[in-house]
Amino acid sequence: MLLGLALLSASTLAIYLASDLSRQRAAEQIHRKSTETLAVQAETLSGVLEKYRLLPPLLARQSDIAGLFAEDEPRESRAARARLKAEEIAGLSGAKEVVFFEADGHPLASARDIFIDLPAGRETLVETARQGRLGRAAVSLSSGNRAYAFSSGIRRDGLFIGAVAVYVEFDSIEATWSLSTNPIFVSDESGTVFLTNRPAWRLEKLEDIAERDRETGFFRLRTTAVDHVDVSRDLPLLGWQLHVLGDMRPIETASYTGGLIAGLASLSLALSSFFLLHRRELAVIRNRRDKAVALRLERVIRDRTKALSRTNLSLSHEIDERLLTEKRLKETQVELIQAAKLAGLGQMSATLSHEINQPLAALKTYADNTQKLIEKGRLDQARDNLDRISAMVDRMAELSSALLSFSRKPGTTINPVGLGQVLDEALILVTPRARKAGVKLVLDPALRDVRVLGGRVRLSQVFVNLINNSIDAVENQHNGQIHITLENSGERIAVLVADNGPGIPEDLRPAVFDPFFTTKEIGSGIGIGLSIAYNIIHDFGGRIDLVDRADQGCAFLVTLASASPLMQTAD
Repeated sequence: MLLGLALLSASTLAIYLASDLSRQRAAEQIHRKSTETLAVQAETLSGVLEKYRLLPPLLARQSDIAGLFAEDEPRESRAARARLKAEEIAGLSGAKEVVFFEADGHPLASARDIFIDLPAGRETLVETARQGRLGRAAVSLSSGNRAYAFSSGIRRDGLFIGAVAVYVEFDSIEATWSLSTNPIFVSDESGTVFLTNRPAWRLEKLEDIAERDRETGFFRLRTTAVDHVDVSRDLPLLGWQLHVLGDMRPIETASYTGGLIAGLASLSLALSSFFLLHRRELAVIRNRRDKAVALRLERVIRDRTKALSRTNLSLSHEIDERLLTEKRLKETQVELIQAAKLAGLGQMSATLSHEINQPLAALKTYADNTQKLIEKGRLDQARDNLDRISAMVDRMAELSSALLSFSRKPGTTINPVGLGQVLDEALILVTPRARKAGVKLVLDPALRDVRVLGGRVRLSQVFVNLINNSIDAVENQHNGQIHITLENSGERIAVLVADNGPGIPEDLRPAVFDPFFTTKEIGSGIGIGLSIAYNIIHDFGGRIDLVDRADQGCAFLVTLASASPLMQTAD
């Protein structure tokens, strides 16, 4: 009892620690990945803006640019020349827009007329340029056009005569961000999302997109109610903040997986401990029994010796008494040996009765019936019963041989092996269950002459798993059938295991070979049979595929390398 409570407490602690450690590692991995993504995207954004930052000051120092603001030339002529120049600069630099502003802040000309009529940001760009500093402003239109503008003042003889502004587009940046599965966005000082790889978030308020949890600091998206960790970096020169959100759902998955693995390990340890303690207890009982027998024998010898001493009246009587004592001692030793044999048989009876109890009951019934038939003179029917008894004994021997072969630890070598022998052993193990479920098993005779590269025991395990899964699928339906056929696959050997059951839904097919995947009810399986089969076939250099049969049931195609004439059988 105390040991059980100790094991339960240790298992609970192990599950908790494993779950918590898995949760911490998953959180650290998500935070690290988000931080790395943030660093890369911050450099990408800075690199694009840095490319255009020095362009306005360089343009403002060119004499032909200053010539666009000559006072003795009509404004229409200057505007035409300024537009040509703006188009040239935009074409060579790749800028989204280039605009020339006059000293009063009104636009003179632009390359594409995208932001020329936009008052927002214009005053900031012109006024900052007038003060001799590099102008910066983020601008956006209701149409969705967004850009970041740099401006610089144009001077003649130290007097401010105008400004040139270069507008940088962000389509390439957002295209790069779209390759990331993490939500990435830039918000300004007002909390408006300016750039993002989520089109629906553009120009939306951050508070309308997500809600920050005050206790954990996580962002919970309003559309999906999914928590995300927010990793951000301030961009002070731009007045922006760059955010990368990391999905927190893998943390719960990792925590569950870690706890499950720890639980299974704890269960395995508890079972091993139980069996070891049980074996130790049996050994102690045997030792005590042997000691008791030895003490009893010593007591008998001592009593006989005393009896001989007391009867030392004459030589003849003493000899007779000694001979009698020796005879009794020998008889006692024989009885002790026989008792030890019977004890050994008693210890094995539980295991033997479990394996052959039901067949023996059937044999008893047939034997009783045979005796009555002989008494009534119905010898033909008695012979039939004897034939059934003989067949049942052969069947028990065949099943015992198959179980022994199937339970033997398989080797790791790959050699030529006959599929006929493999499938015969598999069918011996699964046929009783199929017969009980009313399922018909059909084996293609052509498979008996086929040789493949693999291992007999491991291949038998694969087909037992596949056929048992098919029996699970069709056991509750009328006329359930399972066909095992040889398919044409060129130089390789393909075996199709197909049933006429309900099949596997389309959305679940990609996960059928994953560990712990199952469509059975709780308690009917843990979902590792197909995963084991997949790994075994892969070790043989083959493959196993789920075949689409257009709502005709479920089918698995096992493809293996063909072998030369069988010379050695692998396990």
